[in-house]
Amino acid sequence: MLNKKTLTSVFETLKMSLSAILDHRLRSSLTLLGVIIGVTSVITIISAIEALMGSIEAQTRELGPATFLVTKFGMITSREDYFKAIRRKNLTLHDIRALQKGCQDCVAVGALTDGQTTVKRGNKGLRNVHISGATANIIDILDFQVAEGRSFSGSEHDRKRFVAFVGPTIAEELFEGKSPIGQEIKVRNRKFYIIGMAKKRGSLLGQDQDNFVMIPLSTHIKIFGPPRFNLQLAIKSATIKGINDTQDQVRAILRARRGVPYDDEDDFDMLTAENIMMFVENVTKGARIALIAISSIAIVVGGIVIMNIMMVSVTERTREIGIRKSIGAQRKYIMLQFLFEALILSLGGGIIGITLGIGLAIILGSQIALPVAPSLLAITAGLSISMGVGVFFGLYPAIKASQLNPIDALRYE
Repeated sequence: MLNKKTLTSVFETLKMSLSAILDHRLRSSLTLLGVIIGVTSVITIISAIEALMGSIEAQTRELGPATFLVTKFGMITSREDYFKAIRRKNLTLHDIRALQKGCQDCVAVGALTDGQTTVKRGNKGLRNVHISGATANIIDILDFQVAEGRSFSGSEHDRKRFVAFVGPTIAEELFEGKSPIGQEIKVRNRKFYIIGMAKKRGSLLGQDQDNFVMIPLSTHIKIFGPPRFNLQLAIKSATIKGINDTQDQVRAILRARRGVPYDDEDDFDMLTAENIMMFVENVTKGARIALIAISSIAIVVGGIVIMNIMMVSVTERTREIGIRKSIGAQRKYIMLQFLFEALILSLGGGIIGITLGIGLAIILGSQIALPVAPSLLAITAGLSISMGVGVFFGLYPAIKASQLNPIDALRYE
């Protein structure tokens, strides 16, 4: 442990470092700028990325650990993948019936399709609304949360009723925030009676997740015609552990129905919450690393500025160093003084940068409707980076100051 004399010496050295910084306020403030800009950029990017990934994870979690989707296209990552997928057979309503009949481990088999059109209420109209056609059980399979009312029933689906389950955006835009339950809207000049509204989900990648109208799939087909490319099957397994066995059963039934040769790959894809998240992380990994690397350049520049200013400071205070050494100051305390100065400057810039970065991230999140909050990772990264910059770029000037010959230093003019 450090003795009292050593602690006193370190404390006095720290006081001298603070005094030197305060004596040159303008220069110190300008030195902080590089670190502030760099840390602000890193914190903003890390916070925004964390919020984005958290939002995507929350949305994909709606599938549930025992639920998966069967789609024609799956995850498209290239032009080649798209043209390969477009040649596949479309999924049909007959596939649903085959799975309902033949899949023993399927607790529920549902389907949904999607389109866009204008929804009207009186003289008001809302464009580009997602009109989803779904089986009655889809709300349970995909874990939609009901805010008011209810979803449509199996009998309403079978009878092709004109009933609708809507997102909060419909209420906000067409009903001025009032409850839409029991009200009417028009879709393709057909009147729909609103029986329920979902809980607010927010935006994902700039897309409003609450701007939708869900109607019975049978009614959707009656208005828009049979779904072609965009019919998706939603399947819930009996158990989480048994989801792989359930997928195998679904795969066997669909391959047999669709006449896929035994040595050919599936002509459909299965998506779970887990592999959707893995896909998103892999796709965005390079972009995330590149953004952080680019913003880190400002931190390196800030570190170089600190080193240059510290070198200037060593030169200006050569005579002072000579006097201190001549009256017995040890090399390690000379080195500590200049290292403390570099650390105080970099940590000060880091703390200001963290504060600004979190503020900017919150502002950015509000613009794209993402819940951004200060994270331990972002704060730790900001402090670690600023401390690392101070030590790395302040060490050389500190060592140079400690190695000055006292006689030569005293002669310095």
